[in-house]
Amino acid sequence: MKTQESRFQVHDELTAPERSLPVLKGAVAGGGQLPNFVGVLAGSPAALRAYARFRSELRHGALPLKTQQRIALAVAEHQGSVYALATLLRTAREAGLPLDEIAQARRFGSGEEREAAMLRFVRALLEGDSAPPLHLHEEAREADWTDEQLLEAVSHVALNHFSNLLTRAGDVPLDGSAEEARLLQAA
Repeated sequence: MKTQESRFQVHDELTAPERSLPVLKGAVAGGGQLPNFVGVLAGSPAALRAYARFRSELRHGALPLKTQQRIALAVAEHQGSVYALATLLRTAREAGLPLDEIAQARRFGSGEEREAAMLRFVRALLEGDSAPPLHLHEEAREADWTDEQLLEAVSHVALNHFSNLLTRAGDVPLDGSAEEARLLQAA
């Protein structure tokens, strides 16, 4: 069985540029295993630090975690990101999203009307070449989403879009596959 290889080196704490090490050590301490995406991004310390700061700030923003997960699922599905979906299916469940809500979010929907209004706004961001239609912005506001939350939603779309672009550009293998390759090589 051949394991997919990344077009970019998947770094770890032994191979990463020195300026990437603080972020990598934090990622390993926080999650145990270093995601291949982060290992690839470590090849550019500036990009890694920018991503980590952007992600950290948004995680502590005004959008509920379940909404963040719904947005990420919708963006990943829209962009066909196998890598992101593999991770998000697990993290969305950990965030408390039921399976039916995960499936709906992947199609820009939700059984909760407030969440559905946000996802219609997000869909318009991704599918249009201009500003989302005003009625979708107003609909999101009428569903009690604040300007702060709508701005964060746009930021989550951008962050997830960036992640999906990087995993596609690098043909980054699913997490665990680098370890499988090492074990196959050692055998």
